[in-house]
Amino acid sequence: MRQIVLDTETTGLEPKQGHRIIEIGCVEIINRRKTERHFHQYLNPDREVDDGAFNVHGISNEFLADKPKFAEIGQAFLDFIGDAKLVIHNASFDMKFLNAELDWMGLPKLPMDQALDTLAMARKRFPGSPATLDALCRRFNIDNANRTLHGALLDSEILADVYLELIGGRQPDFGLSAQASSGSVQAEDDWRPAPRQTPLPARITAEEQAAHEAFVAKMGDEALWKAS
Repeated sequence: MRQIVLDTETTGLEPKQGHRIIEIGCVEIINRRKTERHFHQYLNPDREVDDGAFNVHGISNEFLADKPKFAEIGQAFLDFIGDAKLVIHNASFDMKFLNAELDWMGLPKLPMDQALDTLAMARKRFPGSPATLDALCRRFNIDNANRTLHGALLDSEILADVYLELIGGRQPDFGLSAQASSGSVQAEDDWRPAPRQTPLPARITAEEQAAHEAFVAKMGDEALWKAS
């Protein structure tokens, strides 16, 4: 039941051309509820940010100059996501960059089946309609007023709300509370309803009770209601 909503910002469109990740934002969901746990990091790509990419996210080369490189945080990122399902809008884009960075580090790549693509989900649910994050925010009345430029953590927060609407909306957890600090949850099978402090009053009348007892008396000692 643990999922990680993830977004990245990059220097350009293609890691095969040497483009790199410059921001990672992750938001944790447990049992259809966002927790307080997240992973967020700006990264020094060791190269210039393309003008086109800068116009999308507004992250400058000067801002990134003193940030860590992916190799310094790659293992911490893997430790955070673990084997959780990754919820990503246009998953193929982010996954190719993540796997390129991991491959350059000599770390195992993420399997594509670990990713869940909300873009594909939205297109299937609303065929022919716009499926951008902004369009889905309008459809589900999700506030994205702060989203003047793309940002990985902000987009992950918004995407988490969009994803929960795509799968049917937020559901009550019936007492299943996520432990934000440890990531552990109470197992669904452990949940039990609490006993009533005051029993419900009987709904049968005295006349109905007497009629039932008379009926049972006619059935003799073999009546099921007389079994101990």
